[in-house]
Amino acid sequence: MHFTRPRELAVAGLLGLVLAYLVFQVAYGSIPALPLFAGITLLVLALCEVVLAFIIRSRIKEGRVLSAISVARSVALAKASSLAGSAMTGVWLAAFAYLFPRRDELLAAAGDLRSATVGIVSSVALVAAALWLEHCCRTPEGSDRDRDPEPTG
Repeated sequence: MHFTRPRELAVAGLLGLVLAYLVFQVAYGSIPALPLFAGITLLVLALCEVVLAFIIRSRIKEGRVLSAISVARSVALAKASSLAGSAMTGVWLAAFAYLFPRRDELLAAAGDLRSATVGIVSSVALVAAALWLEHCCRTPEGSDRDRDPEPTG
């Protein structure tokens, strides 16, 4: 497994943006109102990942033994969260892009615009937290693996 690349995040975000914008173009009139705090679950996940990142980081700095499988799971969580957060950022940006020009025409657009703003902030926070968690799971510089074996004899 490799660490998340910026182009992967860009592709996920662009895909979310394009698909969601098309859905809004076709079906906005039949979609129920977006709940104001619909994106908050992403923010809660981001906070959990930040806490996990600081726990892992402090244990690595203290030299405490960490289970390799738990670090690998944390990296997998971070990668999945960054991609999902990026896709959701695209979705919320599509909602914002569709609703902003229509905020004066449609009464529902003004309320949904606030929901889109909360969603954008929450999904960007998830991407940032996931990338921070992924960074904290890296092998520290100067670890035993990186050193040359000492000569014998």
